[in-house]
Amino acid sequence: MEAEAAKFLGAGLACLGMAGTALGLGNIFGSFLSGALRNPSAADAQFPRLIFGFAVTEALGIFSLLVALLLLFVV
Repeated sequence: MEAEAAKFLGAGLACLGMAGTALGLGNIFGSFLSGALRNPSAADAQFPRLIFGFAVTEALGIFSLLVALLLLFVV
């Protein structure tokens, strides 16, 4: 296998982390919505945790994109 082909293959595999991020975000917001509909009085107390979970999950997705871009353009 040529080095260029391996680089593209590695970058594509690194992008799979973004798919995991999308699944994680859907799970976070779906769980929050389900819990907020069951107990609306507790939803306000859980909102900061929702935002923190969103930020951490999105950061992992951006990190995955960064790794893919580093594989394509630096290595």
